[in-house]
Amino acid sequence: MIATGGGMTFSETTRNIKVSVKPTYLQHESPPFREHYTWAYSVTLENEGSETVQLISRYWQVTDGNGVLKEVRGPGVVGEQPILQPGDSFSYTSGTLLPTPTGLMQGTYEMIASTGEIFHIKIPAFSLDSPEQIAKPN
Repeated sequence: MIATGGGMTFSETTRNIKVSVKPTYLQHESPPFREHYTWAYSVTLENEGSETVQLISRYWQVTDGNGVLKEVRGPGVVGEQPILQPGDSFSYTSGTLLPTPTGLMQGTYEMIASTGEIFHIKIPAFSLDSPEQIAKPN
């Protein structure tokens, strides 16, 4: 599902791990005359399964309104590699900057199960739409 940046929450479940993302446009940090647009996004991971898992790394694809793709990879999220036992959840907030008033984000988290198996879970795709964007008919 693709989100609009209007404060909605978008979710994707992979292997009983639910990832929910809520993007928020930070207008007070985004002077459009500087071509600098800022969003925060809050992420919650919920372990709805029966196995203990740990988030090892992240991979994001951030595409601006001109179609320019930036890839972001790294260990953990916000300096942590949380362990989620069955029923546990973990939330964090991060952000991104774009040179355009609109964009798209999506990605995956690399996880490891207590058995040592490594797998990937999807981060739902969501759009970043600021009030400054110019509406274009399809």
